[in-house]
Amino acid sequence: MASETDHVESVRALRQLRRMRTFYAGGAVLWATSAASAGWDDPGGRPMWVSVAFLVVFAVLLGLTALWLRRRRADRVEEPVHHAAPRRTAWRRHASA
Repeated sequence: MASETDHVESVRALRQLRRMRTFYAGGAVLWATSAASAGWDDPGGRPMWVSVAFLVVFAVLLGLTALWLRRRRADRVEEPVHHAAPRRTAWRRHASA
């Protein structure tokens, strides 16, 4: 069984991967738009190929991030479901006088 710190680090890693997936998707959309615009203005020109190169980089990073998230999701299938702490408050939190 994994320790509590391993679980916390795992949750943080998944959260960070999801954020990076969103960032890479945004970058891929931006560079696809840039490549289309540059290709429309000057087909085969240097700006178009630079945009296509960045599009490929962001697409590969997006694909790797999605693959890592899918593998992490497959690894977590056997783990028990984590439930939130109960909403009831502790009986006495104050020190007696």
